[in-house]
Amino acid sequence: MRWRARVWVTLRAGVLDPQGAATRSALVSLGFTGVQTVRAGKFLELELVAASREEADRQVADMCRRLLANPVTEDFRYELEGCQEG
Repeated sequence: MRWRARVWVTLRAGVLDPQGAATRSALVSLGFTGVQTVRAGKFLELELVAASREEADRQVADMCRRLLANPVTEDFRYELEGCQEG
């Protein structure tokens, strides 16, 4: 069966986020003065083949731990759903 995983990777609390700070500064300079903080991250969408939801879940979690997120500085979360074949 085919599965779609949507993965969000974000910096852990307490880790400096220069990209987020630069984005916040730019938003404030554009007049969005209510923006208090910005934290930058990344979003990935994967399609994979696995025999069961449990197997797909194991694969995606392993991908995140081994490659997609840096375990020292980043956290991850994901959603998993079945896809139509074809």
